[in-house]
Formats: sequence, C-alpha cells, structure tokens
Amino acid sequence: MEVEKLRAIDVHTHAETSRERPNEKHLFAETAEKYFGEEMTPNAWDVADYYRERNMAAVVFTVDMEPKTAQARVPNEEILQAANDNPDVLIPFASVHPARGAMGLKEAKRLIEEGVRGFKFHPNLQDFFPNDRMAYPLYEVIAEAELTALFHTGHSGMGSGMRGGGGIRLKYSNPMYVDDVAVDFPDMSIILAHPSFPWQDEALSVCSHKPSVYIDLSGWSPKYFPPNLVQYANTLLKEKVLFGSDYPVIKPERWLSDFEEINIRDEVRPLILKENAVKLFSLNGGGN
Repeated sequence: MEVEKLRAIDVHTHAETSRERPNEKHLFAETAEKYFGEEMTPNAWDVADYYRERNMAAVVFTVDMEPKTAQARVPNEEILQAANDNPDVLIPFASVHPARGAMGLKEAKRLIEEGVRGFKFHPNLQDFFPNDRMAYPLYEVIAEAELTALFHTGHSGMGSGMRGGGGIRLKYSNPMYVDDVAVDFPDMSIILAHPSFPWQDEALSVCSHKPSVYIDLSGWSPKYFPPNLVQYANTLLKEKVLFGSDYPVIKPERWLSDFEEINIRDEVRPLILKENAVKLFSLNGGGN
C-alpha cells in the first residue's frame, strides 16, 4: 500500500453481499436502502475496485449477526481474500459474534494468523452490551494481537421504519458501555463508529478520557455534524478523529464534498482524512 499516494483512508466500509451468493441481501437491506437512498449490493472486491478508482484505501468488513437473526453472514474469509487480492487499497477487518463462544475464539485466532487487522462489532445487530463479560475472551484475543476493535455507536439506520425497529434495540449502542472496555483493555485500540447521536457528548468524553479510543465520522453527512463534534475534532481530538463514510450507504464523494463545506481547520483536514489512520494502523509507504 503506497500510503503517500493515497488521497484518503476510509476506515468504515461494508461488504454487504457475498461473491458466492450475489443475489442474497441481508435482512435489513430493503429498509436500509429506503432510509439511505443507496443500494446495499457491493461485495469486498467491488469495494476494492470502487476505492482504487478514487485513489483511496478502505477498511472493509461485514457484520456477523447470524446468532441473532439466522441471516447467513458474508464470510470473513471473503474479506481476507479480497484484501489479499487488493492489498493496495483494502485493510481487512473481521466480524465474529461474541455469542459464538469457544468456536468464535478459534475463528478469531485463525483470522488473525491469516492477516485481519481488526474486528467490527455492532451491538444493536448482535444484541449485546459492549461491556458484557461474554465478549471479554474475544477482546482478550484482539488485545493480545494488538489489533483494533471498532464498535457501532449511536442511532442505527438498520431497522429504521420497520415494525418494532426490526427488533433492534438502540440501548446497546451507548458509547459509555465501551468505556468499560477501554478500562479493562487499556492497550487495545478502539474506534467509536459514527457521530453517536443521541450520545455525542458521551462519545467525546470517552475519547477524550481514554488514550486508546478514537472516533470515526461515518454514517452521517458532515453537514449534519453537531457543533461540539466539530469543535473537538478541530482541537482536543484532532489526532483521534478518522474519516469514515459507511459506504455503500453514504458514498465517499458525497461525504468529502460536504466535508469541504464545514469549519474544519486546514491543518486538521489531512489528519482526519489520512494521517490519523496511517498512525493508528501503523501503515507506511512500503506496505502494511
């Protein structure tokens, strides 16, 4: 990965479909497409092609919600294979539901040996509080490998408008529950994904207080960022805020265009768009 030639690094993109099952959409895809106005169709190789065309790199992952929904997941192996095929643009994250127990730990250890760079958790879609001790053995594996854990926080577009919200409980995504994880695993880097409405102040507090915690700006157009988030991104957290789009639900072109219009300092923009991610993931011009 020739980092110096990249325009930006997007730390939050989704492989929504499996290359082996291209016509199979996940349970919440239809309502998510209506909510966001974008098709939920790319596989991991599609993500690579899309970002290469735009001279950007991307962290790519799926979400393992199979134990909650019985929805077959996009295989982590596909994410890894796509990253191996496209090392110039893809940084692979895995997703393993904490409820998988010993089998999940075995899978996580194997995936780490095979090259994943972090793990994605979506407490709403996985029905667990991040500080649930059920998840701690999995965090121990991630922390021992010195990798990153990325947690969905705040409101979820998934299930929005469905009867009963599709069974998705928003309470799981309060970032204060991740504060316990940051205390108990102080050397594991953590990303709080998204502006954390309605708990933005909580996210800013956790990120300010815990050196290992970062915030990505995915899932929202920057023109809707709350003023306190912009203020902290410009000042106290300027080295801990990361560009993320939430592709495919928000296209990076739209995000970057709107980002140009908000009051971010000139010297802070390159930190958010690329340099903070380079430091977090220990990337360099010669490779990962």
